[in-house]
Amino acid sequence: MQIISANIAKPTTIEWHGQQLETGIYKYAIELPIYLGNEDVENDHVIDRRYHGGVDKACYLYSADHYPFWKAKFPDLDWQWGMFGENLSVQGLNESDIYIGNIYQIGEAVVQVSQPRQPCFKLGVRFGDQKVVDDFWTLPYPGIYVRILQAGHVQKGDEFILLEQNSDSLSVSQVFSIFRSISVDKELCLKAINNQFLAESCRKDIRKVLDRP
Repeated sequence: MQIISANIAKPTTIEWHGQQLETGIYKYAIELPIYLGNEDVENDHVIDRRYHGGVDKACYLYSADHYPFWKAKFPDLDWQWGMFGENLSVQGLNESDIYIGNIYQIGEAVVQVSQPRQPCFKLGVRFGDQKVVDDFWTLPYPGIYVRILQAGHVQKGDEFILLEQNSDSLSVSQVFSIFRSISVDKELCLKAINNQFLAESCRKDIRKVLDRP
């Protein structure tokens, strides 16, 4: 895997159901290195910290390999790296092959995979079409959140070096499938909940899935 683009955002005001809201989803590529801090990316803007940023979701990565699929679905958009609000656009990222708890060296930083992304309406605002949110939920392309074990700079061209493979864990795609499936796979849910490396917020959401009537 290799970083194709490093992306940050300035706060952008959007209108949603008659309210003015700020968002940091409008990421844009920069040529300089970005600094992965323990709770967010330096000089990026995390607005709603209930759902973004923090120790377990300090940085979001999305696969450059998925872009052609989305470009075909939304051909009229002005496509740039960072369209999904990702800090790092990554070539070769496959959520089915990446396990919760995997540890990678990227540039100066060491990161650990913590959970898949769960999209909200702001992705639809970014695309100008809320249909993208429904599409996102139905496909195994969630991207990954990471926690930062060692802060440091990363930049375009940096390779991912696998330091620790947690192959007894669940893949990012498997965890995301818990939210995508109509039926509840209790065994899969329990395995995810008991995974010590899964982000706590994701664990709480899976418990809600288990509590469905």
